[in-house]
Amino acid sequence: MAKGTAVPTEPKDVPLEEALGQRYLAYALSTITSRSLPDVRDGLKPVHRRILYAMRQLRLDPNQGFKKCARVVGDVIGKYHPHGDTAVYDAMVRLAQEFAVRYPLVEGQGNFGNVDGDSAAAMRYTEARLTDYALAMLDGLDEDAVDFRENYDGTEQEPALLPSSVPNLLANGATGIAVGMATSIPPHNLDEICQALAHLIKFPKATIDKLLSFMPGPDFPTGGILVETAENIRTAYQTGRGSFRLRARWEVEKLQRGQWQIVVTEIPYQIQKSRLVEKIAEQMQARKMPMLEDIRDESAADIRLVLEPRNRSIEPEIMMETLFAHTDLEVRIPLNLNVLDSETVPRVMDLREALQCFLDHRHNVLVRRTENRLMKIEARLEVLAGYMIVYLNLDEVIKIIREEDEPKKKLMKRWTLTDNQAEAILNMRLRSLRKLEEITIREEIEGLEGEQKTLKKLIRDKDVRWKQIGDEIAEMRKKFGQKTELGARRTVIGDAPSAAIVPLTAMIEREPITVICSQKGWIRAAKGHLEDASSLKFKDGDRSRFLFQAETTDKIILLGTNGRFYTIGGDKLPSARGHGEPVRLMIDLANDHDIVALFKHVPGRKLLVASSDGRGFVVPEDDVIAQTRTGKQVLNVSGGAEACTCSEVEGDSVAVIGENHKLIIFPLDELPEMTRGRGVKLQSYKDGGLADARTFTLKEGLSWKSGDRTRTETDLIAWVGKRAQAGRLAPKGFPRSNKFG
Repeated sequence: MAKGTAVPTEPKDVPLEEALGQRYLAYALSTITSRSLPDVRDGLKPVHRRILYAMRQLRLDPNQGFKKCARVVGDVIGKYHPHGDTAVYDAMVRLAQEFAVRYPLVEGQGNFGNVDGDSAAAMRYTEARLTDYALAMLDGLDEDAVDFRENYDGTEQEPALLPSSVPNLLANGATGIAVGMATSIPPHNLDEICQALAHLIKFPKATIDKLLSFMPGPDFPTGGILVETAENIRTAYQTGRGSFRLRARWEVEKLQRGQWQIVVTEIPYQIQKSRLVEKIAEQMQARKMPMLEDIRDESAADIRLVLEPRNRSIEPEIMMETLFAHTDLEVRIPLNLNVLDSETVPRVMDLREALQCFLDHRHNVLVRRTENRLMKIEARLEVLAGYMIVYLNLDEVIKIIREEDEPKKKLMKRWTLTDNQAEAILNMRLRSLRKLEEITIREEIEGLEGEQKTLKKLIRDKDVRWKQIGDEIAEMRKKFGQKTELGARRTVIGDAPSAAIVPLTAMIEREPITVICSQKGWIRAAKGHLEDASSLKFKDGDRSRFLFQAETTDKIILLGTNGRFYTIGGDKLPSARGHGEPVRLMIDLANDHDIVALFKHVPGRKLLVASSDGRGFVVPEDDVIAQTRTGKQVLNVSGGAEACTCSEVEGDSVAVIGENHKLIIFPLDELPEMTRGRGVKLQSYKDGGLADARTFTLKEGLSWKSGDRTRTETDLIAWVGKRAQAGRLAPKGFPRSNKFG
């Protein structure tokens, strides 16, 4: 083998698991540090940083003309960002969208998309240039303010970071999903951030509460109303994780004849207006928005969504609470302050850490720019000293340059010049000789020496440096603050809504129905209030048992023989086009129990309930409403006893009839009012049990149904007694079924 020839290495066997792990780890680190997470110092990801730098290299300043976006994208992917042009253009478009970025970094000309979700025109049709805000991000880039690094192929230099005179991370926010971690930072108001920064310079140990007194919450480019509680906001900024409730801004617009409509003027951040309207319309078609009659998009330059109520009796607040609960008119904006710190290590910061990292970055930039300026001043003073020699010895200098073969060495030897001085003298143009005036040179020297003195003091004194940073922040606040059109706060900090309960009936379209339940427990609801039920059909061997009028917004109450009350929504009943459905499919009523009563709920009413063993009590109807399928136990029954009657309480007396056909009447005030229990004894029996019970007004007499007629008995003295007595045989003509009807 020839000398110096490299010996090929043998391939090394590596376990697949180890090889995959190493490669996936490299991919994950690349995604985290070079793609998805922003840097805490300038708030940018690499693609955004490269776009701004490429535009600066193309001299696309705000006072210059626009250039095609295709030219910018070509430079970015050709020199700095070796990825797809679509991804770079999409990132560039977002930097120009006023509804997506709180402080745009790119000024676009052409179609850059809109809040409806329409995409931008192709990059060959659009043009762009930098904004003043972007220039503030780039200020100092030529003054060694930050480090530069080689691009992907080593042919160009690009900044590893931008000097960033503005706190862009919090001002514009950021979102990104990396491998195993993500970031989500909402935008904030720059004026408020600057106030917090100024306070943090004076008081480095300032608390989160104090900082939040300057910046109370996010400020979104699309406005809206922040309705998060102060405690949740504080917790989010203290931990770096949380979320904020953001609502659309709306107002009631009065119309003629007492009519009104709601106009939405601002929608939540990152919600597409057209998609929002489409979703609300879909819910209206599905009859999930019964209070809403119509929605119209009357937007032009400003947003104007018109919501028409179904009728003017609806409360606007209740209607909007319903929409907030079921549409994107209210959203939650997450906060996850996961960023790359100054060592490019990803971690979650709290608000104070994020602000302090920006201040530390500005301090580092100030020191580097100052040192760079001092170097330039020193070099210029050196050259000016050489120019003074030329001025004082102009004829001799010209003679040396004309006659000597190596004038540089001669000049350096003759007047003890440095290499830089000699080179500057030789590089002077003839036309510059007329400018060599002693007074002008001395004035420039004095000015530079004064500046040099000031800058050296800045380098030595930390307090002076922080004062300078404070002045720079004040300048940025003046330029982009609340008093400017761009800097005025757009999102209103509102009060957190109370836990107002929207009535369930408000979500249901109110329609008249007729509830029909058969002897075998098949239930259905016919549309409208039926006057004639003779046309109703039932399964063979079945017949009607309960039939009453109600509305879809009503609650239907059922009492089973097990003493439990069940509640069914009127809108949940099956259609009457068929025979309906078994009620046991809607509630958990066991097969060995039957229905005792079925009726429409009337709030505030009281009920008399009794069991077959002759015990009962009065219960408020509001207390029998069940929230689940399993019902609510009200009347406790044991042994062979069952619940057997339930009737409305009205009047002053109670009539109880037993299976032995004996009737007892006693005052209503002898019955206790309870919410649950066995009750008290109503009537005594030797054989059998209770058949029926009801309340009535004694003076008006006791009525019962006999066939198709109703009979009333007013002479009841013989049956009036005390509760728990046996009573005596019912009046002549009382039904043998022992039911009042």
